[in-house]
Amino acid sequence: MRKSHYLALCLALIAMRMAELPLEIGAPIPKSDQALKDISGKEITLSKAKQANGLLVMFSGNDCPYIERNKVRTVEICRYALSNQIGVVLVNSNANTTLEAMKAYASSQQYTWYYVADPAAAIAEAFQATHTPECYLFNTGGTLVYKGAIDDSPGNADAVKTRHLNNAINDLLAKKAPKVSSSQVLGCNIKRF
Repeated sequence: MRKSHYLALCLALIAMRMAELPLEIGAPIPKSDQALKDISGKEITLSKAKQANGLLVMFSGNDCPYIERNKVRTVEICRYALSNQIGVVLVNSNANTTLEAMKAYASSQQYTWYYVADPAAAIAEAFQATHTPECYLFNTGGTLVYKGAIDDSPGNADAVKTRHLNNAINDLLAKKAPKVSSSQVLGCNIKRF
């Protein structure tokens, strides 16, 4: 095998291995300039959705039992982020969901932030997201500072002891690294093809 072919093979293997690694704290926003279709019919990008204090990306859906149990918490944390100049994008990477169903669901929940379709799961793959709800918080520079769950009890709002995402947002706003930068995610699997 020629040296150039060997080098190309090695680089391809390294790239494949890196694609399998989870998104780590300190990483930039993946696919930040990829056009995404919002329920409004407009195309947006994650970089344009980012506001003065950062960006919250949450993988979500319409019909998961964990989404149902987290409806109120999702609306509260998204409103809190927006009120503090943190852009919000909810991403639906489930292959079986239509933009019309997403629009109806968002209307019923009174969403005032972006809710985008990711039918080929390209964004979910780039983030290595596997569950709904699953959250990623980026600072003003587009660097990941928190990933994980909304809180420590995704199945039962009455049992919440620690509000991980809320705490991470407060630390971000105070210009500090979040005390907890990642937490375990429990939820429905993203239904890829």
